[in-house]
Amino acid sequence: MVSNLENHKYLKFSNLKTLRFWDYYSLSNKSEIYSNYPLIKLHDVLVQRKDYIKIDDTKLYKRCRVKVRGQGIVLRDEVLGKDIKTKKQYLCKEDDFLVAEIDAKVGGYGIVPKELINAIVSSHYFLFEINKGELNPEYLSILTKCEGFSKQVKATGSTNYAAIRPYHVLEYLIPLPSLEEQNRIVENYNTKTQLAIQQGEKAKQLETDIKNYLFQILGFEKLEETQKQLLQIICYSTLDRWDNSKAFTLKSTYPIKRVKEVLFDISTGTTPPTARKEYFDDGKINFYTPADLTGKMYLVESKRKVTQLAINDRKARKFKQDTLLFVGIGSTVGKVGIIKNEYATSNQQITGLKLDSTIANIEFVYYYFNNFINITTKEKTQATIPIVNQNKILNIPIPLPPIEIQKEIADYISNLKRKIQGFKSKAIQNNELAISEFEEEIFSTI
Repeated sequence: MVSNLENHKYLKFSNLKTLRFWDYYSLSNKSEIYSNYPLIKLHDVLVQRKDYIKIDDTKLYKRCRVKVRGQGIVLRDEVLGKDIKTKKQYLCKEDDFLVAEIDAKVGGYGIVPKELINAIVSSHYFLFEINKGELNPEYLSILTKCEGFSKQVKATGSTNYAAIRPYHVLEYLIPLPSLEEQNRIVENYNTKTQLAIQQGEKAKQLETDIKNYLFQILGFEKLEETQKQLLQIICYSTLDRWDNSKAFTLKSTYPIKRVKEVLFDISTGTTPPTARKEYFDDGKINFYTPADLTGKMYLVESKRKVTQLAINDRKARKFKQDTLLFVGIGSTVGKVGIIKNEYATSNQQITGLKLDSTIANIEFVYYYFNNFINITTKEKTQATIPIVNQNKILNIPIPLPPIEIQKEIADYISNLKRKIQGFKSKAIQNNELAISEFEEEIFSTI
């Protein structure tokens, strides 16, 4: 019998002496990286920092933590030494490479920023000092966000023991251009990420401009809330509810109406019995939950669906097109969205409002609700979770300009929203371009 070892069609042979890690990813070459620049092991440019301090119970210490997916190092908290159980801790220095023992396999590593100098970490973190004469810390920071680096960490985390050890880190390979080239590459990367930051800031400013515009165009004065005093004098004839703990006055240049005055219908959603598969399997009708209301005006697609049978059996409540969905229960109480399709359904955390379009423009009402959640959820109860029930929704105050002015306001804000989306999209593109150009220059496919 003649073997076909030369072709290695079915068998793969690896020289164990040349392997850095004995795991599937390494054995299958999935952890291998290629570059036009020289590849070096991190132990050539990093040294583990092993010196530690003993915690003083009377001193205040900063503690930092590593965010996963290569998102960097952030402040965890500031605590007195007496509240730190493990008295042996390690001091971070600026530009140290910090690696989390457990979370490394999901990108738990990064460069220590200036503001976290002398922050402390436990022995579950590894600190490495960078030889800045050969390696730019910013270059390493960017490099560790790339697949070419992270797949090596994944390899060492693919064994039964998920945690990594310092010697694993020092065995990782990185492409190392000259320091001058590193600086140039980092500068190109930063040019695009800084542009993305500026575009993100412009988007945030426009969001603020929208709220300021609404505040001004509606002629709002400062919300006057009753303060807790020894003595309060309240004119009950001017209140809709005899509940002085919730009393406040909303002032506008336009008439203040209550939601109940601009409604055709209000109803709360229902969830069909989940055990009845025929209500969900192969369903085509949108079934909205609070998680589907993410800040977009029009709701087009829900994560879950129900069948027509669920509606026919009155196990799911049907809401028509242009119904305003209002989250009345949960951590996102006050979030709103408008049904775009012919009809849809929702769960019991959501209440649907069908407005009288002759006196209330649906988009204007959406923008009002979306920007003044502090008003629309003012009367929420919060025993265990926030709740705004139907009666409280009906009592929400809303300033109503003439219908044509409402439409002008909505159109103006929609135009600003398009600009905001444009800035956000460009920011995402520039961030993606920055990392893709970095990877293209540093790594090669063969």
